[in-house]
Amino acid sequence: MFSSDTYKARRKALKAKIGSGLILFPGNHYSPKNYKDNIYHFRQDSNFLYYFGLDQAHLAAIIDADSGEETLFGDDLSMDDIVWTGPQPSMDDRAYRCGAREVKPYKEIRTIINAAISVNRTVHFVPPYRAEREIALAKWLGIPQAEVKNRISQPLIEAIVEQRSIKTEEEIREIEKAVNITRAMHVKAMQTARPGIKESHIAGVVNGIAIAGGAGTSFPPIITVNGQTLHNHSYTNTLVSGQLLLGDFGAEAATHYAGDVTRTYPVDAKFTDKQKEIYQIVLDSQMAAIKACKPGKTYRDIHLLAAKTIINGLSALGILKGDADELAEEGVHALFFPHGLGHMMGLDVHDMEDLGEDNVGYDSKIIRSTQFGLRSLRLGKKLETGNVITVEPGIYFIPQLIDRWKEDDMFPEFINYELLETYKDFGGIRIEDDLLITENGSRVLGKPIPKTIEEIEAIREKALA
Repeated sequence: MFSSDTYKARRKALKAKIGSGLILFPGNHYSPKNYKDNIYHFRQDSNFLYYFGLDQAHLAAIIDADSGEETLFGDDLSMDDIVWTGPQPSMDDRAYRCGAREVKPYKEIRTIINAAISVNRTVHFVPPYRAEREIALAKWLGIPQAEVKNRISQPLIEAIVEQRSIKTEEEIREIEKAVNITRAMHVKAMQTARPGIKESHIAGVVNGIAIAGGAGTSFPPIITVNGQTLHNHSYTNTLVSGQLLLGDFGAEAATHYAGDVTRTYPVDAKFTDKQKEIYQIVLDSQMAAIKACKPGKTYRDIHLLAAKTIINGLSALGILKGDADELAEEGVHALFFPHGLGHMMGLDVHDMEDLGEDNVGYDSKIIRSTQFGLRSLRLGKKLETGNVITVEPGIYFIPQLIDRWKEDDMFPEFINYELLETYKDFGGIRIEDDLLITENGSRVLGKPIPKTIEEIEAIREKALA
């Protein structure tokens, strides 16, 4: 964790923004797989981490925006606990580490909240993303569980999004640590892939690097020869000559800041001519988008720039035809590029999206589109200095989607369906990097990760030699 001064400053800024009432931060608990002591991997709540930094289960905190009091709730371990876990910091030690002023037993949360409600004070909290948290909130507030969603604090959501969206220098250093671990994962995957091994073998390799380097992966890795399936978490396929392998994964630093990078490369030593053509279009699209990223530009416009680059590239191959602006406006590119260009990144790989995608990625001026493809853009609003974002265009040939559009006679004036039939076994290509928005533009975070055709083929040729 950072120094206590960091967390005290963050909480001070939040108190000033909220003004009055109690601000409630429930931490996460252990979650059993099938019996109490066999738990899923523990991950602390990111908002709790941001404001208190403590990475242990069964904690909560309340900030009193009126009095300034900051109370940490939790219980010291019993001797029975210590037998199984070993000695752990006391609650007083934990409070000292994060700069909290007071410690109370966990069960007293309800008493504090009830006292506030009895005098009509507001209790601010953000949307619960786990069922046990919703149940706890209902109990603490003394309301039916179904009513919890009606008590969510929009001012708290907006204050957190405003604060967490701008990364400090110490946060950027942690993100770069995660990206550099991610780099090691990708390079090793490029060196490992070859005909005859399973996707699961590569998954094991990259997971091992993530665990050895930090806190594990920032999300379940995507490692697949079926890159046309956007979120493919199956690792059952055996790699075959002629295929492309898409790897979309990232590491968490020990502080839980995330990395998120995608690379696509041939199972063989070299791309085929057909693969090379599509790959270069995606790379051109990504480079154009990265170049356009700077404060004040809406990410929606940068997404459309990436889409038009893809349209122009596919038009040069005869797959599309017509004016690029018109095709982008109509959403024709979404047949090949059905997701958004990127998203915020930080303590969460999709930063703060538990607070609501539209709260994070849109505002009163930039409203989310309902158009297929564009509606999946998680971030549309203006970029600001200090934002950390992903830039990840792709081209995918999804047979079922192609067949549906053809059957529905979608855009026959723009799409060469006859030629498209020859690409239905192609798969998909995505290229992704993590960007910091700077005062005058942007920079790609971390050490460079090979992505040009020449760089990738050099690694693949050496690996397969």
